[in-house]
Amino acid sequence: MEILSGVTEEHLAHILDHPEMEEMAAEIERVLRQPQLVRRSRSDVTVRLFYEFYAQTLVGGKWLCVVVKYAENDAFVITAYLTDNPKAGEELWPIK
Repeated sequence: MEILSGVTEEHLAHILDHPEMEEMAAEIERVLRQPQLVRRSRSDVTVRLFYEFYAQTLVGGKWLCVVVKYAENDAFVITAYLTDNPKAGEELWPIK
């Protein structure tokens, strides 16, 4: 069963099992729909990193990163996590 496009209920439960992520389900979906920043992964050209900064999380001001893998006719969320800074990579959004 899919809750978010590309995220099964079981996979989302695993992501949200981390204490700092337990309140972030709606935010994961929002970041996928309206990211502040999207970068291509430097280690895998088929992976995109969707980011949004949150001034208040359970662990302070952090970027939410949702990692999406693109296949030929599909895309799926690999993971999501909070981080201090976006990772380096080609910036895809916003377009400058």
